Amino acid sequence: MPTNSSEDTPDLSLPKFYHGTKANLKQGDLIEPGFNSNYGKSKKASYVYLTATLDAAIWGAELALGDAPGRIYIVEPTGPIEDDPNLTDKKYPGNPTKSYRTKSPLRVSGEVTEWQGHAPEQLNAMKEHLERLKQLGIEAIED
Repeated sequence: MPTNSSEDTPDLSLPKFYHGTKANLKQGDLIEPGFNSNYGKSKKASYVYLTATLDAAIWGAELALGDAPGRIYIVEPTGPIEDDPNLTDKKYPGNPTKSYRTKSPLRVSGEVTEWQGHAPEQLNAMKEHLERLKQLGIEAIED
């Protein structure tokens, strides 16, 4: 009689994490800090960002710099993660967006290939809001 070992059965109690970007990655690739940020002044990022909600990952994919199509990857943190203070402390107390950051790499374990982006009006409103903040000297990402 076959038995299931715990190594063969995924732990469904673990949250699934996502990373939205325009980078073309494949399973096993690492997303690491130290690259130019997609937000703010595009300085070298001290952290990489991840979320447990698909909606937050969609925003990341849609707002990332570049002309490539947005992509959403399923990622696994390789080290400790913390609440993203850019969102949780300033915009959404209590972290309802389930947004996090880490100084450790994220390992790509898959890709969400079917997802619905935000309505064009909603996306344009967010881009205009971010541009207004930029004009005021407020950075979207504070490391």
